[in-house]
Amino acid sequence: MKKVVIVGGGSAGWMSAAFLAKVLGASVQITLLESKQIATVGVGEATIPPIQLFNQLLGISEPDFIAATQATFKLGIQFEHWGKINERYMHAFGPTGKQMGLTPFVHYWLRARAEGDNSVLGDYSFNSLAAKKQRFGQSTKKAGPGNPSLVYAYHFDASAYAQLLKKYSLAQGVVHCEGTLADVQINALDGNIQTLKLTDGHTISGDLFIDCSGQRSLLLGQALKVPFESWQHWLPCNRAVAIQSDAQLAAPFTRAIAHSNGWQWQIPLQNRTGNGLVYASDFCSDAQAIRTLEQHLPGNPITDPNVLSFKVGRYRDQWRNNCVAIGLASGFLEPLESTSLHMVQSSLVRLAKLFPAQEILATDVAEFNRQATLEAEGIRDFIILHYRQTQRQDSDFWRNIHSTPAPESLQDRIDTFLASGYLARRNDELFDENAWTQVLIGQGLIPKRYHVLAEQMPKSDLIVFLRSLRQQVDTFSETLSCHQSYVKNLVDKKVRNYA
Repeated sequence: MKKVVIVGGGSAGWMSAAFLAKVLGASVQITLLESKQIATVGVGEATIPPIQLFNQLLGISEPDFIAATQATFKLGIQFEHWGKINERYMHAFGPTGKQMGLTPFVHYWLRARAEGDNSVLGDYSFNSLAAKKQRFGQSTKKAGPGNPSLVYAYHFDASAYAQLLKKYSLAQGVVHCEGTLADVQINALDGNIQTLKLTDGHTISGDLFIDCSGQRSLLLGQALKVPFESWQHWLPCNRAVAIQSDAQLAAPFTRAIAHSNGWQWQIPLQNRTGNGLVYASDFCSDAQAIRTLEQHLPGNPITDPNVLSFKVGRYRDQWRNNCVAIGLASGFLEPLESTSLHMVQSSLVRLAKLFPAQEILATDVAEFNRQATLEAEGIRDFIILHYRQTQRQDSDFWRNIHSTPAPESLQDRIDTFLASGYLARRNDELFDENAWTQVLIGQGLIPKRYHVLAEQMPKSDLIVFLRSLRQQVDTFSETLSCHQSYVKNLVDKKVRNYA
C-alpha cells in the first residue's frame, strides 16, 4: 500500500487527507482529486465533542480553529416542540447529576419526582444550565472530583474548515489534483479499482481508494455497485432547504425546532446564523418548506434558499475491495444529532487501525464493515427515537411517523426503559445512557418504577443530596463568562498575537 487516492474534497475529503497524512506520514503517497465543477454541500456546521480530539491529533490549536472557521462553542442541542407543542428540553453534553455506584443518578431523580419533587432533569446538568444562561469558559472555581466542568463541541463554517484542512494537508505533502472523473477502470480478475480516468484524458492509479464523492458515491455505489439499504420508512425526511441569516446573539447550543412537516435547525456562528428545514417531500412541497423557514428565520436572510435532496440509509459495505467510502459516499443520516462529521472521524480512526500493510485482508475488511454497521444502526435508532417519542398528532407527517413500527432494536430499548428505567450502552455505541435518558424523559417517557437501590437513601438525605447538586451546578454556572464575550476575547487575542 503505497498510493492512496481520495476522490472528492469538502469536509470529508480534506479530513481524510489531513488525518491519513498525519498518522501514516511518509509511508504512503496521498493524492486528492477534486473537481471545481462539483459544489460541496457545506451546510453541516454543528458537531459533537470528539471533534476536539481530531483537531488535537492534527495539532490545530483551538484559537486557530475558532478564528479560521468563525466558530462558536456548543454545549448541547435544545429540542423545541418535539414532545408536545410549546415544550422544550436540552440534550446536553456531559454528565447529569452524580453517579451513585451501581445506580444511575436518574433513578434518584425519579424517586424524588414520585415523592413530589418538581425539579427537571436538566437542573442537574452543568452543561444544560450554562447553555440556558448563555455562558461558557473555564470556571473560576477549580474543577475536581466534586466539581463540574463543561463538555463541549463547536458550531463552525464547514467550508472554511475544509480550507483549513486543505492548507494543512498540502503542507504534509498531500498532492492536490483538480479534475473531473470520467471513468473508473476495474480489474476484471479481482474486482479492484485500478485507475481513475479524468475528462482531460489523464489517469490516476492507486492501491487504496477513498470515496469522498458525497451522495453520488462514484466509486463505492456507482463503480463497485454496492447495494444501498434505505431507512426512509423509519426516517421519511428526504429533503432540506438551507438559508443563512445575519449574525444574532451567539448562544452556546444548537436549536432543533419541530414544525408540522419536519424540523428546523438554527446554528449560531460568529458572522452568521445557519438555518435549515428538514422535511419529507411526501408531505411538504419545496415552496411550503421555503415559506416555513423564511417565516422562522432569527434575522435577515443573507443567502437565497438552497434546496437539497438526500436518501436516508447506508451502503451495505463501507469497504469493498480496495475502496473505502467516507462521509456521505457511505450513506446519510439526517443532521438531527450532529453526527455527520463525527462519522467521518470515526471511519478514519477505524481505517487507520485496520490499514493494510501490504495486501488487503478479507478479515480486516469484514471487521471494518461490522463496526461501521453497528455504529450507523446505533445512531439511526437514536435519531428515530426523537420521532417515535413525539406526542404530536397535528399533521399527516407526524401521524405517519406513529403508524410505522420502530426497529426492533429500538422498541426493545424503549419498552425496557418504560418498565424499569434501565438503559445500557450497546456495542460501544456513540450515545451513552445519559444521552438516551435525556431524550426519553425530555419527550415525556417517564419510567413506571425506579431502581430498588434508590430506596436505600433516607428521604431527608435524598432531599439534601439533590438540593446540594442543584446549588453546585448553579454556583459554577455563575462563574462562567458570557459565551459571546468569551468567543470575541479569544478571537481578539488570536488576532493581536498575529499582528
